[in-house]
Amino acid sequence: MNHWLTRGALLALLLALGACREANLAGLERELESMRVNPGDVVLEPVPPVPSYVSVDYYFADERSPFQARLPEPESQPDDEGGSSDLAPDESRPREPLEAYDLGQLELVGTLTVGGQPSALIKAPDGKVHRLRTGNHMGSDYGRIIGITNASVQLVEIVPTGRGGWIERSTQIALDD
Repeated sequence: MNHWLTRGALLALLLALGACREANLAGLERELESMRVNPGDVVLEPVPPVPSYVSVDYYFADERSPFQARLPEPESQPDDEGGSSDLAPDESRPREPLEAYDLGQLELVGTLTVGGQPSALIKAPDGKVHRLRTGNHMGSDYGRIIGITNASVQLVEIVPTGRGGWIERSTQIALDD
């Protein structure tokens, strides 16, 4: 039985290889040889001129990023369009170390719960890790921590409207996945 299977497989292989044979291979070789001897006229289009490059100096690297909102959107509309002067930050309050950095520069690296009180571990750009609790301040927009969960820190920032007033803006820093 095994002998018949071997012969059948060999016959199928020979039929498949026979089907791959080119019938007019000699004619194709003659045509290629004639093209090698006389390729004909080759028409090439002229190469377009290289455009000139003019460099532009950029003088605004130290300015505000164009990808940050110029005027923050208030979460609730105040009575007047300019915000409230009652929300102005307390300038006499001593600044905390992490208020020297933008929130985008700070990284939440973990959270702890000690004695039932949650605290957040925040890494500053200088590599130091700071332990913060609810009520601590961070970020350059007078951010005050209002909540700490296992995966994020919720803040309320006091930001200028650009029209002489101040508004509160809620934001958060989350653990990176």
